[in-house]
Order: sequence, then structure tokens, then C-alpha cells
Amino acid sequence: MTARGVSGGRPVGAVVVGVSDSLAGLAALRRGIVEARRGARTLVAVRAWEPPEGETLFRRWPEPSWARLWADEAWQRLERAFELAAGGPPTDLRIVRRVVEGPTGPVLCSIASSPDDLLVIGMARPRGLAALLHRRPVHRHIPARAACEVLVVAGPRLLPRETRILRRGELVDGPGRLTGLMP
Repeated sequence: MTARGVSGGRPVGAVVVGVSDSLAGLAALRRGIVEARRGARTLVAVRAWEPPEGETLFRRWPEPSWARLWADEAWQRLERAFELAAGGPPTDLRIVRRVVEGPTGPVLCSIASSPDDLLVIGMARPRGLAALLHRRPVHRHIPARAACEVLVVAGPRLLPRETRILRRGELVDGPGRLTGLMP
């Protein structure tokens, strides 16, 4: 799936962004929006999903109602990512949204299949024990197999205290004061 336009007499591929609701994924979506605007390209926002119990078990005992539920959740997360990253989908861009069942790396590589495309992915910066345990299969798969240029966007570097605050859902209200989020 490649959306093409014309810029300076040569075809221009789409900007394909792997969308997640992590901080690195939101940074990648913001950068994808910037790149799409810069080149007057189509933004293809992709959210890949897999069954929680694994593809093998799901194929053995498929349940369509569960698959619809997971796909609906993926659509909601895709829309929420636009809200969190940019305050909503940009109105000045042509945006194609895709939710695809499958492993993230192969899904993104199949959608960004033209050499004119630009594939944008986010990468978290784990530290300490998390850095040793985090395998990053997507970040190994995509650069090795992508048919197009890949732009890896690093997530923001947070202090340990900031990470805990974000995980607990608290906001900082002034210097050193914490305020809980309202439901």
C-alpha cells in the first residue's frame, strides 16, 4: 500500500508510522506528521496487533468475537495516539489509518514496501535491568528487512522519578508538588 504524489517531477512515497501509545511511539507519530508535511506526502498510521495468547493458540481455536474486540481496541489506541501526540488528527494532511493483525515488524515492512516510502518507528530508552531484558525484536527486524528508508525516533529521556509519576498517573503541580489526576 503506497500512496504516491508528485514533488519536483519525481514520485514521492508515503510516510508510514508505526503507532503505539508509548512515549517513543508518540514521538514517532509527531515526527511522522512533520515529515509528511515537509514532503507533502500521505501519512499512513499503522497499528499492528496480535492476540494476547499468541498467534499459534489463536489459529488453533479462533474466536471471531475476541478478534473483533482486539481490533476495536487497536483502533481506539490509534485514535488516542493522535489525540496524545498532536491534539487530534492534523487536518492539513492526507491520513490513512490502518489496523492490521500480525507482528509489528513484518506488518510495517509490508506496508512500507516502496523504496520511495519513509518508515518511522519509535524506540524507547530502557536503562539498567530493563535494558538487559528488553530484546527489541521490532528494531532488529525492520532495519534488516525494510525496502525503504527507516527513521528511528528516540523517546524522551526521563528521570526515574518522572517515570514513576507517569506510571502512577500523577501530574506535577508546581515545583515538587504532586497532584493526582481527576477521573
